[in-house]
Amino acid sequence: MKLILTHEVAGLGAPGDVVEVKDGYGRNYLVPRGLALPWTRGGEKQIATIKRAREVREVRDVGHAEDIRRQLEALTVRVPARAGEGGRLFGSVTVADVAAAVKAAGGPDIDRRRIELPGQIKTVGAHTVKVRVHADVDATIALDVVPA
Repeated sequence: MKLILTHEVAGLGAPGDVVEVKDGYGRNYLVPRGLALPWTRGGEKQIATIKRAREVREVRDVGHAEDIRRQLEALTVRVPARAGEGGRLFGSVTVADVAAAVKAAGGPDIDRRRIELPGQIKTVGAHTVKVRVHADVDATIALDVVPA
């Protein structure tokens, strides 16, 4: 089955890529979740639009990605969250919370889809979060979850 990716899918491709996947994976996972569209001749116009939008958001080159990585790793990001006795959070810290905290700490805008949490963050304290700045560059952010 031939599909046009609309979002980045790990191990498969980036938005705007035309990929060939097994029928069940495409029909039961990628298309229902809005990660891909069925490929058609008319879809070629959509590919151009998706790639143009991606280029605007994309980091220019590896040198620029290294600069962003240095900025991110120099930050200590504090995320306030409601916590109960013993330091357990009511809920958990989300990628949107991390992106907002990085912006508030004076860091660059980060697309929340590029943030990878190491599971659920449900406790107060120090945590590390990985950010895919570029295909070849990953940054590690020191995250400090504090009770609000």
